[in-house]
Amino acid sequence: MILGAHEGIAGGVSTAFARAEADGADCLQIFTRNARGWAAKPLDPEEVARFRAEAARTGKPTAAHCTYLVNLCSGDAEIRRKSWDGLADELGRCEALGVPSLVFHPGSCEDEPLGLRLVAEGMTEALERSPGRSRLLLETTAGQGASLGWRFEHLAAIREAVPAKLRRRVGVCVDTCHLHAAGYDLLTEEGYEATFAELDRTLGLGLVQAFHLNDSKKGRGCRVDRHEHIGDGALGTEPFRRLVNDPRFADVPAFLETELRFKENLEVLRSLLR
Repeated sequence: MILGAHEGIAGGVSTAFARAEADGADCLQIFTRNARGWAAKPLDPEEVARFRAEAARTGKPTAAHCTYLVNLCSGDAEIRRKSWDGLADELGRCEALGVPSLVFHPGSCEDEPLGLRLVAEGMTEALERSPGRSRLLLETTAGQGASLGWRFEHLAAIREAVPAKLRRRVGVCVDTCHLHAAGYDLLTEEGYEATFAELDRTLGLGLVQAFHLNDSKKGRGCRVDRHEHIGDGALGTEPFRRLVNDPRFADVPAFLETELRFKENLEVLRSLLR
């Protein structure tokens, strides 16, 4: 497993690499724009060149995380259209920067079948509007409220609804806090093996192209998305020990998202390596 963190982009997206180096991160996830607003300035060509140069200099794998406002299956038609446009814009930014993956939350919808279909339609539009190699990664969610993506079957249904010619650009990002909150068992060795066997049956482990490594403030099955530092929450260290030593995920980038203590949390994770 390639261990890293979600780094800030104050001063430009290219500055994230220096922060990753300071934290001891071997890979990094970024926002490509303001994560809490719809409006975004186009990427400056000189900043794109600096980002690509830093990526080449450091050799660190990268991913991007979509803005939190995007809800591809919103019941509000205006928000849904903004979300579809926003996802396409961010995927285009990834293509320009050479970032291979854009992680996003499927969204929330009271009508589950309709919601799953709308997510797939929004993804399809984004992939068609932003041709290239950058992929969309559906993130597993905690299942809070009416959010979709807290069961592996949700992600499989969404991906299957994307046209076959575009499906190769759709993968999965597994968030440990979200899996735990959704009710999947990562706490025991048997539960860990059963969870990833179910993921393999439903989607295929080859589609897991990123991890978010977060402990959870709440107990298993709480359906509440509250991250905690590694080893300080309800998961403890054992699930992370299993993950970082799992040969099936040796080449998969994994990003810490709980802020302020990235260097410390990376040290904890590396202490678990056998």
